[in-house]
Amino acid sequence: MAEKFKDKYRIESARLPHWNYGWAGNYFITICTKDRENYFGKVVDGKMELSAAGVIANICWYEIKNHTKNIDLGEFVIMPNHMHGILILNRNDGGENALPVVETLHATSLRSPRPPQSPPNPQFAHISPKSGTVSAIIRSYKSAVTRHANRLGFDFAWQTRFYDHIIRNDTSFHEISNYIINNPGKWQEDKFYSK
Repeated sequence: MAEKFKDKYRIESARLPHWNYGWAGNYFITICTKDRENYFGKVVDGKMELSAAGVIANICWYEIKNHTKNIDLGEFVIMPNHMHGILILNRNDGGENALPVVETLHATSLRSPRPPQSPPNPQFAHISPKSGTVSAIIRSYKSAVTRHANRLGFDFAWQTRFYDHIIRNDTSFHEISNYIINNPGKWQEDKFYSK
């Protein structure tokens, strides 16, 4: 039975219980566009041709390293209606479960300085993604892509959630990397395929 928050049922998290998504590790990420619309371009002869929104999504992914410490980016691909990428969170103090430190958010540079705010709502602070976690990084990425697309007048929206998979060994890392690299060439076999 789903729990209620403020008298409304909430969809249970798809995240692995008892796992801190700020821990050092390799994470396979998939994010879909809203209603799986082909906002990012099209696949032609097994190669992705990016639309303007696709170029923004591509650039913002590479910008993650400029906004988050102790992170590397594995393979990555923009597809017509989704993206796949590997985030590699590294240790920052030699500890097994060290958290990476987030310096800035992608979209911060688009705003003027924030006015003083009231103290944070404790309940919202409790349920919000914590700085340096996969959720915070993806939230920042999605926000940056959306802000830039909207600023330039492009029709674009993300699906609310994203999919993650914790990569647990080298074999899985290489299989997922190959899947990402070869995804455009196998577009018509993809479960997200649409014309």
